[in-house]
Formats: sequence, structure tokens, C-alpha cells
Amino acid sequence: MQKIKIIIADSHFLSRKGLAIVLEENTDFSLLSEALSTSDLVNQSKFYHPDLIIIDYTSANFNLESIPQIVKKYPNTHLLAITDLQSNISIAKALNLGVTSHLLKDCDQDEIVEAIYKTAKGENFMCGKIASAVLVDKTLVNEYTCEGLNISDREMEIIKLIAEGLSNKEVADKLFLSTHTVTTHRKNIMNKLGVNNTAGLVLFAVRENIISPNHFLFAGN
Repeated sequence: MQKIKIIIADSHFLSRKGLAIVLEENTDFSLLSEALSTSDLVNQSKFYHPDLIIIDYTSANFNLESIPQIVKKYPNTHLLAITDLQSNISIAKALNLGVTSHLLKDCDQDEIVEAIYKTAKGENFMCGKIASAVLVDKTLVNEYTCEGLNISDREMEIIKLIAEGLSNKEVADKLFLSTHTVTTHRKNIMNKLGVNNTAGLVLFAVRENIISPNHFLFAGN
């Protein structure tokens, strides 16, 4: 197995060093660098090609608005956010802007390690506190509604399977479609919903009761 290449993006010294220790204890992980600001992280894109960026978008010199810029500079990299508890709206916005997975800083080491493995593969991972706070919060329902959207039954079927964690190939095999067809459907769905990653599809699927939020409640929280 190739090592998972990681950049830590966080202005807090203790947070960076704590994460660095977690990474150093696992031989599957390789810490490429540490970035102390958005500009620092963007500049590093010339030199590093990580599989994963672990980011605290609430720390000094980072913010939610910087996420699209980071995603653009690192198009093949997944983002794992680890922050203190934020408002439900901020967390939902982070997921919608390009964050793949989200944890809180009080999560334990095992959960962080699991999130790294899953996120590096492009899978979504949310700790129980975030899942229960964001996915079940009805105050955000209007941000993820299919009302007025022309989403076909086939697209709904694909949304359900993607939200359940299936890859494009797995969806294609299950529905007897080509992977290219599923990829095209996926892009069209995301354009219709105004989301740009799988987390946005997951949020939509939960809002519309396509899947149960219990899907994302993890043990130990």
C-alpha cells in the first residue's frame, strides 16, 4: 500500500503538532508539510501533491471562503476539516464548498485515523456530533430541497446509492450502466443541486429522506 500523503493546514501550533504525532505513529501516513495560512497552502501546491489536506478553516489565516481556492489549487486532493464545534450553517457550508469529511477537535485518535483512511479514498466521514447536529437540523432544510428541481427517478436512484457510499463503478454495476454514464449523471445532479462534492449529495439525500441520518452516526460519540 502506498502511503497517504498529507498536508496539515492549521495556524495553531499545538493542533499541528498534535496531528503530526498522530500521523507519525502510523506507517501508512506521510506528512509532507504544514501550512500556516491559505496563501502558504496555495503556494505549496507547486511543490506537493497530497492525497489529503487536514484543515482547520476556523484558525487564523484560514476561513470558509478560502476553501474553493484550495480545492481549485488541489483538484485531486480531499479535504478533512477538524475544528472546534461550529454552527450547523458553517459546517454545512464547509461541506458544500468542498470539504469531504468533518471532525471536531475533541474526537479521539482512532476516529481521526479512520477519517483519514476514508477521506483519502474520497469517502465522506462525519463524527456523530456533526452528523446529528447538521444532518438532522431541520432549520437547514430549505438549503437542500428538490422543490422546483427536475430530478429524474434514475437520478434519485443514483443519489441514494452515492449517499450510501457506493463508488461510481459500484453504482454502475448495480444499475447495469457504464461508469461513464454514472459519472455524467453525477455531474448533472451536482449542477442541479448546486453542490460540488459528495458531502453535498449526502446532505440532500438526508434532507429528502432518501437515506436515514443514522447512516452517519458513528459509535463512540
